[in-house]
Amino acid sequence: MFSLSVVVLAFFSLLLSALAAPLPDNSTVVDVAKRTTHTGRGTWFYPGLGHCGGTNSNSDHIVAMSESFYDANGGTNCWQYVHVKNKANGKSVYAQMVDSCPGCGYDDLDMSPSAFEAIGSLSTGVLSISWNFQPKGWKP
Repeated sequence: MFSLSVVVLAFFSLLLSALAAPLPDNSTVVDVAKRTTHTGRGTWFYPGLGHCGGTNSNSDHIVAMSESFYDANGGTNCWQYVHVKNKANGKSVYAQMVDSCPGCGYDDLDMSPSAFEAIGSLSTGVLSISWNFQPKGWKP
């Protein structure tokens, strides 16, 4: 009977210590997201007032992520930089995520004219891209 009590006590002690372990902070989650490479379509738009609350112009290197991605994150990626690469020519650009795009697929990005032109021609209209987040607070 005594050994059974010791085993049960040890089990619950181990369980409680596991539950008391600290949760990772947000920067740990972002670092994992940074390593995730998303592949989708890159398009361009004329910016204005974005979903994150700021106003931008055509010359700002900004992007809008799909509305479904934005909503899934609760907007936590606002003001975070992404690295976008044109898969056809290898050119890349850093742009800040400031808006959501209702018509975009989950891994698509809509870019300002200046960000789009850094990796392709506006007349192309649509690019095959890959992209990933940079750590929060990072700036190019």
